Amino acid sequence: MAQIPTVEQSAGHLVDTMHKISKSELPARTRVGKVLASPPDIQVQLDDIILTKEDVYVSAYLLSGYTRHVVGETSYRGGGSGDPAYESHNHPVDNDETWTDTLVPGDLVTVIPLEGDQLYLIEDKVIKL
Repeated sequence: MAQIPTVEQSAGHLVDTMHKISKSELPARTRVGKVLASPPDIQVQLDDIILTKEDVYVSAYLLSGYTRHVVGETSYRGGGSGDPAYESHNHPVDNDETWTDTLVPGDLVTVIPLEGDQLYLIEDKVIKL
């Protein structure tokens, strides 16, 4: 005949089960990866694995050729010799900016595992101070 577990054994088993369930429900953690190859054929080292373009989504502004439209105005500023033509003034801004820089080997990036898939989000370039 099987022995009935003690209260301590039953409670211990219950706590272990609860711990396993709660650990499996932890949100994915943001980690830091290192760029090995630039987009479009990006490669990022994340711990002991190499992520390729098939494994990642990349924020658009991290890619060369990203264009954003800027609307606003410059700050008021004076200059020149002090003549009235150079008194404090501003200029309207309404133009497109196309970025030509991108991720390069050696850059550090935030890497976020996406839930339910073997995919990752590269969200930002970061530096360690």
